[in-house]
Amino acid sequence: MKAGILMMIVSTLLFHTAEVQAQKSRADVADRYKWDLNDLYESDEAWTAKKSELTEKLDYIDSFKGKLASSADVLLQCLEFAFNFKKELNKLYMYAKMNSDLDTRNSNYQAKVSELQQLDTQYKSMLSFLEPEILAMDSELIERYVKQNEELDVYEFYLKNLQRRKAHLLSKEEEKIIAEAGLMAENGESIFSIFYNAELPYPEVTLSSGETVTLTPAGYARHRANPVRADRELVFDQFFGALKNFKGTMAAALAAEVNSHLFTMRARGYSSCLESALDANNIPADVYLQLIRNVNDNTSSFHRYLDLKRRMLGVDQLKYSDLYAPTVEGVDLEYSIEEAYDLVLQAFAPLGADYLSTIERAMENRWIDVYPTIAKKSGAYSWGDAYDVHPFILLNYNDAYQDVSTLAHELGHTMHSFYSNKNQPYPLADYSIFVAEVASTFNEALLMDHMLNTIEDDNLKLSLMMEYLDNLKGTVFRQTQFAEFELKIHEMVENGTALTGDSLTELYGDIVRRYYGHDQGVCKVDDLYAHEWSYIPHFYYNFYVYQYATSFTASTALAEKVLEGEQGAVDRMITFLSSGGSDYPIELLKQAGVDMTTSAPFDQTMVMMNRIMDEIERILDRN
Repeated sequence: MKAGILMMIVSTLLFHTAEVQAQKSRADVADRYKWDLNDLYESDEAWTAKKSELTEKLDYIDSFKGKLASSADVLLQCLEFAFNFKKELNKLYMYAKMNSDLDTRNSNYQAKVSELQQLDTQYKSMLSFLEPEILAMDSELIERYVKQNEELDVYEFYLKNLQRRKAHLLSKEEEKIIAEAGLMAENGESIFSIFYNAELPYPEVTLSSGETVTLTPAGYARHRANPVRADRELVFDQFFGALKNFKGTMAAALAAEVNSHLFTMRARGYSSCLESALDANNIPADVYLQLIRNVNDNTSSFHRYLDLKRRMLGVDQLKYSDLYAPTVEGVDLEYSIEEAYDLVLQAFAPLGADYLSTIERAMENRWIDVYPTIAKKSGAYSWGDAYDVHPFILLNYNDAYQDVSTLAHELGHTMHSFYSNKNQPYPLADYSIFVAEVASTFNEALLMDHMLNTIEDDNLKLSLMMEYLDNLKGTVFRQTQFAEFELKIHEMVENGTALTGDSLTELYGDIVRRYYGHDQGVCKVDDLYAHEWSYIPHFYYNFYVYQYATSFTASTALAEKVLEGEQGAVDRMITFLSSGGSDYPIELLKQAGVDMTTSAPFDQTMVMMNRIMDEIERILDRN
């Protein structure tokens, strides 16, 4: 079964989106740029009726208890009921959560989200007998049942995966306790999200232009890229100063999240939280640890990028507050949403007509909520859990090239969901996060290649190549920096060390200074900026962020194959997108042409990175 009710693919403002500080009301946005959530349910009343109907089915679960081993037909009926219930539950949750995301102040939809979380917990609790009963069956009996009833074929991978994880699944009574505890497991993230998005008192600052702005998450994301260095420093100092004032609250929320991971790890008998988190998708822990080793062994390439940033900014000492500054003056890289639509369609042409026509449907049929509006959830995501409908994309589009790249990124997720839902039965359609980011960063690579091949002006090329390197920095190096921090805070809790505002800030500061070469004079990191940990939502997603980096390296290798015209590369990519969760993610990527158990994809990414830096230096040297 799906591990959790919230299966959106998230790309928050930290990585891909820059948002305006002065946001519109939703009434000011044309309907064609807003979601049509009627595709899910025609009204709140229809949603309520479906929820009531689903709730009434809960008691039917008990009719299967203690009977799964009796026949192939009973096993099939129970699995069909369980997966179909979850499919409708996810759809209900999407409707409530997406409406809430459009206005995070709306208590009506917040209540609906809470109702669905409770229903999900009740469902998991009542169904907690399922996996222990299946595990009590001999594997030979399961194989015989699959052969007896061909309709069980779609559940074969699920059944075999259960057998693989047998040592970590518990008795019926213990599984019920874990299911009930799930209601508390999301408290840390919920507290963080509401406080961070709606209630934290963000500071106002007056920029050198005389403009007074509020440093909400959107305001910070926008104004940290101010071309005036003093303004950037002011924005950083005030924003992180505000976060510092609530370090205790933020630490308590994060500690609650990590402690929930610790509870699950200990209850299921894993040796670490990392092993527990990765085991669901059969990812070897060394893939995670190898990424951290690879990045730490290649800080010279990262520091080369930082020195290029310093050179192009014309400063003697690069500072952490300079990292988002524009490096090429006088370059206008602004695109309306319609221009962005045209660009991505041109860039994705190598993937074929069917791929493009589906994207056009997304653009024309209101699958995308485009613009930032008052109290709308920050960042961007694609959500493909509405199996019988279509995926949805949330953007906060602000006409920058970075926003075009975000659009390409989220469309990658959407196409992954669309193809998987179209080609796989529901039990096999849901793909893991490990492969999810491959489709998105693959699309970003196609977009960058298209832009560099159609632009001749040196300044524009420089700007785009630095955009690529900035993205690589944010996706490979920065996410691995986050991954190392996440690993260490879990290790601290596993060893009995409390997570406090001070201990988290000290740890984060040590890591960020090492990555950015603070002691070597590469990039100065002020002590205040060590509070950055407190506003990163991905730390609440249980060893999520490393997959940005592994996916980027995998997608770099796959994009090279497609762009070089390697025979069969496009077909393999479409097959990969259509595979859902029909195999383990490591195996799916091997079939697509990438082996993530080796360092080869990372090494290829470093070759690409240095090749682009070579070209930047050639342009700089001749101008």
